[in-house]
Amino acid sequence: MKKLITLICILFTLFGHAQQQDQKVGLVLSGGGAKGFAHIGALKVIDSLGLKVDYIAGTSMGAVIGALYASGYSGKQLDSIFKSIDFNTLINDVIPRASKSFYERDNNEKYAVVLPFNNFKIHLPSAISRGQNVFNLLSRLTIHVSDVEDFKNLPIPFFCIATNVETGEQLLLDRGSLAQAIAASGAFPSLFQPVIIDDQILIDGGVVNNYPIEELKAKGMDIIIGVDVQDDLADREDLQSAPEILLQINNFRTIRDMKLKSKQTDIYIKPDIRDFNVISFSEGAKIIKKGELAAKDMENELLSLAETQSKKVQNKFHVSVVDSLLIKKVNISGPSKYTRSYILGQLKIKPNEKLSYERFEKGVNNLVGTNNFKSFLYRFESFEDGYNLRTELTDSDNTTFIKLGIHFDDLYKSAAVINLTKKTLLVKNDIISIDFILGDNLRYNLDYFIDKGFYWSIGLKSRFNDFSKNINASLLLTPEEIEQSGVNKIDIKLRDFTNQFYVQTLFRRDFSLRLGAEHKHLTIFSETFSESSRDETFFEKSDFFSLFGTLKFDTFDNKYFPKKGFIFDGDFHLYLSSSDFNNNFSQFSIAKAQIGYAFSLSNKFAVKLGSQGGFKVGEDSNNSLNFALGGYGNDFINNFISFYGYDFISLTGNSFVKGSIQLDYEWFKKHHIIAAANYSNIGEDIFEDAEWITSPDFSGYAIGYSIETFLGPVEGKYTWSPETKEGFWFFNLGFWF
Repeated sequence: MKKLITLICILFTLFGHAQQQDQKVGLVLSGGGAKGFAHIGALKVIDSLGLKVDYIAGTSMGAVIGALYASGYSGKQLDSIFKSIDFNTLINDVIPRASKSFYERDNNEKYAVVLPFNNFKIHLPSAISRGQNVFNLLSRLTIHVSDVEDFKNLPIPFFCIATNVETGEQLLLDRGSLAQAIAASGAFPSLFQPVIIDDQILIDGGVVNNYPIEELKAKGMDIIIGVDVQDDLADREDLQSAPEILLQINNFRTIRDMKLKSKQTDIYIKPDIRDFNVISFSEGAKIIKKGELAAKDMENELLSLAETQSKKVQNKFHVSVVDSLLIKKVNISGPSKYTRSYILGQLKIKPNEKLSYERFEKGVNNLVGTNNFKSFLYRFESFEDGYNLRTELTDSDNTTFIKLGIHFDDLYKSAAVINLTKKTLLVKNDIISIDFILGDNLRYNLDYFIDKGFYWSIGLKSRFNDFSKNINASLLLTPEEIEQSGVNKIDIKLRDFTNQFYVQTLFRRDFSLRLGAEHKHLTIFSETFSESSRDETFFEKSDFFSLFGTLKFDTFDNKYFPKKGFIFDGDFHLYLSSSDFNNNFSQFSIAKAQIGYAFSLSNKFAVKLGSQGGFKVGEDSNNSLNFALGGYGNDFINNFISFYGYDFISLTGNSFVKGSIQLDYEWFKKHHIIAAANYSNIGEDIFEDAEWITSPDFSGYAIGYSIETFLGPVEGKYTWSPETKEGFWFFNLGFWF
């Protein structure tokens, strides 16, 4: 009956204006997060009926879908586009690892929590995501209308609603940058940081007006089609948690307003999406289908309206997503303390150079990945046969941070890290970072770095490591001493205090060369080796002075669970002098390197191949810096090497080779089943007699389960060696530090 009355009203209205022009048809799309996918389904039905829309209004997700439709995309195209998007990467502002500097990679792979710490007060971030990936996508999808300043000149006139967070008032956005406007309209509070337009701080328009029907009617629209994807009030069975109650309270005003607004809507489409919520992005296809079904329920009304139009809708032109850009000029605005050359260097843009859009987005990620900027907005303006790029940068207000993390492994045991990081301490491009690591073994790390990018940067590094372990006696004693004492294992305490000064340059973002000088104070002692329980036996208590060089190339997409990429990490140390606690020092060198290659056989199955090796050159008989294999871990100090099947520091020698293979099956998102094998030859001078290329003397195998969490990897691995017939469990919780 309701449908019949609506149809009669429409026909009566049209008949009353039979001698006039076609009635103006407006389309209003509400906000609703992921539920807004239903708008796409409704648009597909509208397209199929040839219905001409004269004006579109939207809020939040309704603004995003509405703007793209208004810019020329069909409902079917939008269906294809949104089904191909990885919303986890998009919303969480995941920046590819390759776009981050080595420092930022370490930062993201070490700490679980990062909090601004300004004026000696801890602040919470303004949002979970800065929304940069969302803005990048919107800019790319609207580049074909980037010259449209007034949104009424789009293929279909359009406007959207945002909220001025300072005044609480709504702002109707109908001109300027289309990508910026819809990014502001969809800046959901706490999820995305606000967008600044014309010095106004804007957030999601749904806060004040989630269904802008009055504003659409004011544009002269006679017939309003509305698609409403907002929540209804939940009943008591669904109000079981604080977030659900808060959401209900927030919906009171919106739902009250919709009682009136729905009656003002001539063709009201209300999809049945009660089983979905604002973050159901993984179920987009189902939500789109719900939108189609709801629109088809109103098909008679929509078709009747379409048949009264003297001009059928023009076939929407097929909008091609841009693949390449020719950027003629770059205009940089905004109160930034960073130089134009620094910004262009991060973007890797040269005027009058044609580049792929993927390369442009990688440059944007490079700039954003420095974390020196609160926001980076840009706009393309057509110029001759290319575009001028107009950018607006806002420097980050936060230069001081508190960072936290927790960790457990079988060597250092339990640990918690408290980090203090300060940017621009002494000069513009410097950063200082201090880790205080508390737990079973006290440690610290200090880094000071003056970042000059592809020029020679300067760094200072200091660290203290401390742990206890029952180790292979051959690391500290000669074969004669082992034979005389009859001791194969020693409970030792190791303390390592290392300081470095270095210079570093980048050949590209993931390829670095570092040269420097190092001081190392190494102490190794045992409280059980001596016959007297009150005595301590020192095996090493020397200061070593060396020159070093490292060469690193790293394109792994993930440090802990790589699916693609290559790594080379080479290190050379020339030990020039020592305080010589054992009276046996002579100059020597140690060289080592690792190579790794990861590739995927499917989107769930990845393979990682690895090879490592190292050797000592010189006559020094001190074994304390020799290679020691065993255990499982990352970022070991000195020349300790991970090796499945053996406990930490079990296999020792002044030279070694190691090969490994790891199979990683991600059977469920962020849940990994790991199988691995490694093989090694290690001993004294194995490269001199070709022993290194013989069949391996040592092997080990591992099977385990790993979960990626915000704290870092949570892992349990059982390892076994056929030589010893022994097995070991290794556990790890959190990022390694």
